[in-house]
This record gives sequence, structure tokens and C-alpha cells, in this order.
Amino acid sequence: MRIRHALAVTAAAAGTLAAIATAPAQAAEYSSALKIKGVQYDAPGRDSNSCSSGNSKDEYLVIKNYSSSTTVNLKGYVVKDATGNKFTFPANHYLEPGDSIKLRGGHGTDSDARNVVYRQNCNFIWNNDKDSIYLYKSSGARADVHSYTKSANDRDGNGYISYHG
Repeated sequence: MRIRHALAVTAAAAGTLAAIATAPAQAAEYSSALKIKGVQYDAPGRDSNSCSSGNSKDEYLVIKNYSSSTTVNLKGYVVKDATGNKFTFPANHYLEPGDSIKLRGGHGTDSDARNVVYRQNCNFIWNNDKDSIYLYKSSGARADVHSYTKSANDRDGNGYISYHG
């Protein structure tokens, strides 16, 4: 009995240590001022990657600066999906505290005034049934991550999911 009890205590302690060990990694994941505010993962209408008549420009990711005092330059930040499709912000784009930006599919003119950046690619990046969204700092450190499934996270069925309020 003593050996079984000792093994049970050791297993319980190991489980507790594993939980403690993973907590800082999860907390570090959200240490960035920039976070994913929401995603329009399913663009309204029939999906079409056509650059001239498609709707990939209506698929977008909203990134927000949740800091109350720090301006963040997006240059070098990376957005990826679960399969490795990615976009790297190529130019300086400063997000003031509280500002957000829409990263849109399709082609267009980036605008600081309208807080929009285009991926200059007409292919969709987010899957309509499920996917994961990763946001990485220019240093390579993870800034934020979210996974979704249409059935679990999009209760109103409009193709948009909110995170972080």
C-alpha cells in the first residue's frame, strides 16, 4: 500500500508541476500589446479567389494595440495559419495605443489613415470550417494565437469571430 500511495503522490505532484510549467508559456503568449481582436474567416458570398471579381478582400483579420501607452510598429510582424500560409508586414505601420488594423486579402493600397493593410494576394488564408491564427512579433516571439471551429465559435453563423473584446 505504501508504494502505491507514494506512486500516486508522485504522479499527482508531476501533474501539478506540469501544469505549473505550462502556465508561464501561456501567460507569455499574451505578453504582447498587439493581439488578435477578431477574424472574418468566411467572407460573405460565394468564395472566389479571382482578383478581379472575387471576395477574398472581404476576408480579414483585426489586430489591436491593447496598450494604454505604447505605440507598436508592425513592420516584421507575421500572421500565419495552421498550415503555414503567412503574411509578413513589409513596411512601417504604427499602431497607436487603442488603434486596430484590418489585414485584408486581395489587392489594395495600404492606408495608415484607414488602418488597413492588404496581403496583395487573392487567395484565402483562413479556412471556413476551422483553423488556427498565429501572430508573431518581428523578433519571432509569439504575440497571440487563437484556434476556431465554425460550429463551436461562430454561433451566429456570420463568419466573424471576436477575441479579446
